[in-house]
Amino acid sequence: MSELTARDVVAVHRLEFPFWVNDVCQSSWGACFAVTAASQLFQAPVLLAIAANFLLIAGGLALNSTADISTDERHPERGSLAHAARRLGKVRGTRWVSFEFAVALALCAVVSVWTGRWIPTAMAVAMIGLQVAYNVEPLRWKRRGFLGVIAFCTAVVGLPCVLSYGAVGAEMSAPVALVFAGLTVLAIGRMTWWSVPDIGADAATGMATPGVRYGAVRALAFACAIMAAGAILLAWGMFLGYGAAASMLAAAAHVVFLVAALGLLRRVHRGLTASSVRMRKRSMPLVMVGDLVVAALPLLA
Repeated sequence: MSELTARDVVAVHRLEFPFWVNDVCQSSWGACFAVTAASQLFQAPVLLAIAANFLLIAGGLALNSTADISTDERHPERGSLAHAARRLGKVRGTRWVSFEFAVALALCAVVSVWTGRWIPTAMAVAMIGLQVAYNVEPLRWKRRGFLGVIAFCTAVVGLPCVLSYGAVGAEMSAPVALVFAGLTVLAIGRMTWWSVPDIGADAATGMATPGVRYGAVRALAFACAIMAAGAILLAWGMFLGYGAAASMLAAAAHVVFLVAALGLLRRVHRGLTASSVRMRKRSMPLVMVGDLVVAALPLLA
């Protein structure tokens, strides 16, 4: 076995900036909306739930990295990721991810026993199930267009929100449920947007992502429409729960991101190609800002 470097570990878990910040936000959003004071975030069950969420999200991304080696090797901008995943290897990668999932499940079980609430453990099991269905044969839902996108985004956004919310034990209100739904729908739109630079490599390996199924222009049009719906749900939930100012602040960065996605749609329609490197460096920081704002607003309310 080749020796892994710290850079390899970061790469296979997709922890490059700004993605690790997004992962932290996704891990903690539920708790941020459930607590009545920021100090409650530092209670042991809440911290354990957030840590479990992070392991489940990062572990799922590592599983995806090992499952997509042959696809990423065909992608002109994914060479470093493919090399890192190849050094990790599928067997060692499966063991690594299994260990991360097992630790996360154990943390959730501790939270459930500690609090008497089994929602965190149930959500962890569901997250693992969706990640396996998305990445592992014979299911391999990545081949199934929007089914795979919805499953993946539910596993890394929607269910983590419920998991850490359940660790606090508050009853979820309708506005908070709308916020979580909006964040999940936004992620579905972004993942559809993200599939466009991967069309060639995905098509070559039989991955029927939205980009492959509908082509770059239609996939970007779908992505923009889905993100618009997600922004509306997010703004609506924040308005009902926290007022107009919070609603506008929560949606602002995501709306700016949507405008940038519309710009990409126009450029691709004119025949230009999309670059995942440029998308990560120029557009994803907007999502990071939006995610941080969403985490902060309920704590400041």
